[in-house]
Amino acid sequence: MIPPRPPPFRHLRVTLPPLFPRRLAKLLVGLFLFGIGMSLMVRANLGLAPWDVLAQGLARATGWSFGTVVVVVGAGVLLLWWPLRQMPGLGTVLNTLLIGPSAEIGLWLLPDVHVLWQQVLAFAAGLVLLALATGLYIGARFGAGPRDGLMTGLHRRLGWPIWLVRTLLEGSALVAGWLLGGAVGVGTVAFALLVGPLVGKALPWLDTPLPATAAVAST
Repeated sequence: MIPPRPPPFRHLRVTLPPLFPRRLAKLLVGLFLFGIGMSLMVRANLGLAPWDVLAQGLARATGWSFGTVVVVVGAGVLLLWWPLRQMPGLGTVLNTLLIGPSAEIGLWLLPDVHVLWQQVLAFAAGLVLLALATGLYIGARFGAGPRDGLMTGLHRRLGWPIWLVRTLLEGSALVAGWLLGGAVGVGTVAFALLVGPLVGKALPWLDTPLPATAAVAST
């Protein structure tokens, strides 16, 4: 009698990274909330973060939606990783694809505000939400966003200080966006001054500690 053949792929096992479901949930929620935070700041009409100024300027110049431009700019920045030999992670790709659509949802749901106290409230809510969202998606440890990866790649390739590379990148985005009609204002200054400290508070709270071997492998 011929023994039954073992089922195909019996010994094939897929090993997921440590804490994968929890980290993926944090990544997806963080990216969605990031887009909502962006849309709150857009509706506040007080000025935007440098890369959002660029996205808004390009949207006005091309007639494309703000969310579409966010995706296109993110994809363009991601292409610049290739000559720098940067390797994107899952978080990098999802960051590129999902923040723009979530910003579009926020812009669809939220009206423009023009009363000063409402503008300040909307901008502050967007900035805090964006900081929390940044803590969530960075804390998920699935890779840097496109702009952060470009910054670290240029730092490694050129040997320039991180602060200088970041200043040049964000300054270039800000000037180009302003020339295209993007909104620059007191909110732009507030973002530059406050986002770092807010993310610094959020990240330790929302980080996902990994086992030592996995943490080494992810760096």
